[in-house]
Amino acid sequence: MVDISLVTILLPAFCGGALVLISHLILGRQVLNRGIVFMDLAVAQIAAMGSIFAHLMSEILGVSESPSQEAFMNALETAMPFIFSVSGACLISRLSSRTSIELEAMIGCIYILAAACILLVLSSDPHGAEHMSDTLGGKILWIQWSSLVTPGLATLALLAGLLLKPQLLTTNLFYPIFAILITLSVELAGVYLVFSTLIMPALAVSGMTGKKSWITGYGLGVAGIGAGLVLSSLLDYPGGPSIVLTMAMACMMFRWLVRAPATVSP
Repeated sequence: MVDISLVTILLPAFCGGALVLISHLILGRQVLNRGIVFMDLAVAQIAAMGSIFAHLMSEILGVSESPSQEAFMNALETAMPFIFSVSGACLISRLSSRTSIELEAMIGCIYILAAACILLVLSSDPHGAEHMSDTLGGKILWIQWSSLVTPGLATLALLAGLLLKPQLLTTNLFYPIFAILITLSVELAGVYLVFSTLIMPALAVSGMTGKKSWITGYGLGVAGIGAGLVLSSLLDYPGGPSIVLTMAMACMMFRWLVRAPATVSP
C-alpha cells in the first residue's frame, strides 16, 4: 500500500530535481565544451556566500517592527545571492578572456576563497553547522510546490531563448544566465546536487550527438534522482547526498558498461 504522506514529500522533491536537471544538462554540456568544470562549484559557493552574508546582516540588525525595514531585509536576502553569483560569473568571464591555461586553477582558487569566507562568517554562529549542511547538502526533501515557480519560469525563459537564438549560450551571455540559474538551483538542492546534475549526466553522454544524447542524459539524471529519493526514504538518509550517490552510479555504469565497447579500437 502506498504511503500518501511519503508521496506528498517525494513528489515535489522529484519534480524539483527534474526541473533542475532540465537546465543543468544544457548548461553542463556547455561547461564541458568550454573546459570550465569548476565554474559551477565556484558560482554555487559564491551564491551560497551571498545568502549567508544576507542572513548574517539580518541577524545583526535583528527583528524590526518597521514594515519598510522588514521588506528591505527580505529583498536583500533575495537579491544578495544573485548579486554575488552574477558578479562572480562576470569575474570568471573576464578571466576567461585573458587566459585559458590557468583559468581552471583560478576558478578553483575562487571556490576555495568563497568556501573559506563562509566558514569564517559561520564560525561565530551557533547554527553555523546547520547552515553549512543546508548549503552543501540542500533540503530537497522539504521542497514546496510554491518554491518551484521561479526556477520553473527561469527554465522556460532559457528554453525560449534557445529556441529563438540557438547559439545563445556560446556568447558571453552564458555567464550571467549560468549564474542566475545556478543560484536558483542552489536554493532548491544545495551545492553538491547542483554540481552533480550539471556535470555527471553531461559527462556520461560526452562525445554523443543528436537527440539520443539528450534523451540518454535526461534518462540517467531522472533515474539517479528517482533512485536517490527511494534510497533516502528507505534508509532515512539525507536526500541530496543520496541522489548524488545514485546519479554517480547510474552515470558511471552507463559510461563504463554501455559505452565502453563502442570506444574500444578493433
